[in-house]
Amino acid sequence: MIKGRRLSGRYRIIDMIGGGGMANVYLAHDMILDRDVAVKVLRMDFAEDEEFIRRFHREAQSATSLAHPNIVNIYDVGEEDSIYYIVMEYVDGQTLKQYIQQNSPIRIDDALEILKQLTSAISHAHQNHIIHRDIKPHNILIDRHGNVKITDFGIAMALSATSITQTNSVLGSVHYLSPEQARGGMANRKSDIYSLGIVMFELLTGRLPFSGESAVSIALKHLQSETPSLKRWNPSIPQSVENIVLKATAKDPFHRYDTVEEMEEDIRTALEPERLHEKKFIVPIDDDATKAIPVITDDRPYQSMDETLVHAKDPKGDTQPVANPLPEKKKKEKKKKKKWPIILVSVFLFLIVTGILAITVFPDLMEPKDVQVPDVSGKEVEDAVAELIAAGFTVRDTKPISDPDVEEGLVVKTDPKAGRTVKEGTSIDIYESSGKEKFELAAYQGRQYDDVVRLLESKNFKSIEKNEETDDSEPAGTILDQNLSEGDLVVPEDTELIFTVSIGPAPIALKDLRGYNEKGLQEYEESSGLKVEYGEEEYHEEVPEGLVIKQDPAPGTNLTRGQKVTVVLSKGKKELLPKTENIEISIPYEPAAEGEPNEVQIIIKDLNNTGSEPMHTELIYEDVVIPIDLTIAPGQNASYKVLRDGQVFEEKEIPYPDEES
Repeated sequence: MIKGRRLSGRYRIIDMIGGGGMANVYLAHDMILDRDVAVKVLRMDFAEDEEFIRRFHREAQSATSLAHPNIVNIYDVGEEDSIYYIVMEYVDGQTLKQYIQQNSPIRIDDALEILKQLTSAISHAHQNHIIHRDIKPHNILIDRHGNVKITDFGIAMALSATSITQTNSVLGSVHYLSPEQARGGMANRKSDIYSLGIVMFELLTGRLPFSGESAVSIALKHLQSETPSLKRWNPSIPQSVENIVLKATAKDPFHRYDTVEEMEEDIRTALEPERLHEKKFIVPIDDDATKAIPVITDDRPYQSMDETLVHAKDPKGDTQPVANPLPEKKKKEKKKKKKWPIILVSVFLFLIVTGILAITVFPDLMEPKDVQVPDVSGKEVEDAVAELIAAGFTVRDTKPISDPDVEEGLVVKTDPKAGRTVKEGTSIDIYESSGKEKFELAAYQGRQYDDVVRLLESKNFKSIEKNEETDDSEPAGTILDQNLSEGDLVVPEDTELIFTVSIGPAPIALKDLRGYNEKGLQEYEESSGLKVEYGEEEYHEEVPEGLVIKQDPAPGTNLTRGQKVTVVLSKGKKELLPKTENIEISIPYEPAAEGEPNEVQIIIKDLNNTGSEPMHTELIYEDVVIPIDLTIAPGQNASYKVLRDGQVFEEKEIPYPDEES
């Protein structure tokens, strides 16, 4: 069907999502109710077949009477341009078959939870007189939340619709087929119980109980072979759980659960402590006279096994089972009493003859024959057991053994080995391949990647990949995640392991913090994870007070969370004040004539003096030291001049000091 086509102007086809023998299934969108739906469309090669069209309509009619959370809802039925379709609830998930393949082995409590939902759904169908007849994991959907829904009641038989012609054709899938269906009989409620038992077997072990090279050989095993023990593949299964499977898959429907409700109750209580170690279910052996088993139909339930049944014709000419009348039984007992003397004489004569033969002939006949052990390697275990028994051997045990060259589930060898000549009746051990040797994975999160790789390589893992990620909490080299789960059993050389490994915190490129104030620095510290520290503040001619004038490390440096950054804030422009310089001037006494004084004059030019006239005049008769004070304005110079007897003795200019004195 073309994508984008609208059926009845309402259902827009999006994509094909599945198909079966009768129909294809498409994902579509209901344009009116704005929801995704599944549309089952009858295959074109059946569109002109009236029988198939009737069967197709019957699916919708049967299923629309069912309203249960574990049964797929039917929304609409239609026909357009010879295209017959059913609109159903869309389940976003996968089939139970896919779920088993991806998750096997499934935990016992998870498997039982799925089975509770299945039995609840089938119970609802049976209460509405509908038998599914084709229960298998392919017809069971499981959504992303673990909710199970049964679909495809397309071959269901509505018990109330007596006008439907019943054929002898086997419609169910052969792996899940009940013995009565396999022999061409009518399916009933207990046929669904048998199929549920096979599905339960597969859920718990990940494999089917019966396999073979053809559908016929599998059907024959359903008829002839007992259901294998689940413990052979999963020894941890409690006996109470295995008993449910053994009872549900009993060959004789009489020994199965009477109703699905009984099976569901057993499932609900299977893990209660008092039930875990109950005795193994064994089909009762009837020691009474051989009984003629009537054809089983839903309106003709099994009669008591205490009755001897024969076939008699009813007035309409149909054969019906009836109980023998009691008087007839008493007559037979009288006849038996008359036969006792004859029987005793016969037994006596037989013993005499047997004694003679035991002395003369039997010793040679009783000696076991020499038989060669057949080669059953590469065969299914069930087929190998059958061949060995047919050859005159007994099978003692089946033992698992890893073998890289033999497919899992097939026979690797026997003990005694193939070709060896041994006595007929010898016990044989079968070694079943568990495939290549498997390794149970651990949880490697939190461990060092290099250490884990060394360990796994020593276990023969060849493909180990690493995806690196930054992580603020785990140091570099620590494993953060793994693609396979703890407890997974894998073949090392066939398995790809992928680890997500920490490379430590993400690097942080340091910003240029010049011009930031303290509030901006605090916000940057919180957002980046860096730690800001403050150095000693400095004056700056251009940067206002309180802003960053420099930092260490420099902008653009890559850091990690928690590392330190030192910044220096501006104190603003430095305010300069006039400074006073204290100067001592040494003047030697040099008179023009002995005894005459020297006249000393000191002229000062500074902030307070203009230098136009002497600020100090003194007559000296000896060497003297005269102190003076110069007041110097910022950015200015001061000077002084010393005159002795009118002559310049010393003249000097003093700049504004750079450092505080």
